Amino acid sequence: MEFIKNYFKELKKTIDEISTEDVKKVIDVLYDAYRKDKQIFIIGNGGSASTASHFACDLSKGTLQRVYDEKEKRFRVMSLTDNVALLTALGNDLSYDDVFSQQLKNLINQEDVLIAITGSGNSQNILNAVDTASKSGAVTIGFLGFDGGKLKDKVNHYIHVPSSHYGRIEDVHLVLEHLICSYLTEMKKNEKISN
Repeated sequence: MEFIKNYFKELKKTIDEISTEDVKKVIDVLYDAYRKDKQIFIIGNGGSASTASHFACDLSKGTLQRVYDEKEKRFRVMSLTDNVALLTALGNDLSYDDVFSQQLKNLINQEDVLIAITGSGNSQNILNAVDTASKSGAVTIGFLGFDGGKLKDKVNHYIHVPSSHYGRIEDVHLVLEHLICSYLTEMKKNEKISN
């Protein structure tokens, strides 16, 4: 019982320490991409890969007001963690360090958005992807933990989860994903934008 209570206590404390200003900046960047019909790419490793997939699902479908309305404007979003054939081909034939950057070279354009979800902020494949996105003139966002790692100084915007516990960092990244998609859904309700 004590372990359970302490886990929840630390999780609540971590959430309370997140900068709401940083969260709002990320929301604004994503809404701007939506308004300008720009693409949003999301990446991560391990648990963060599943959060990337979840985020892409919620932005793509969860923000829709009228699923069968052809005129409703949609988020153009893709998780680069989901094509197993391409990921393993790049990892096997080139290097795991290039599994995201090589995909981005096929897809990313100026003013698109890359969201990199990472606990440590030091995974080379994430760093390489952010470098590729930056060279293309895309906007880069980090969902970070620990001290932010090397990624903190590479991205345009970030949300830092102030924890050194991987579980809580990943918990909060998922909470942030849900919060952001919920907020964007409300923004869409309040503004009529169609294709």
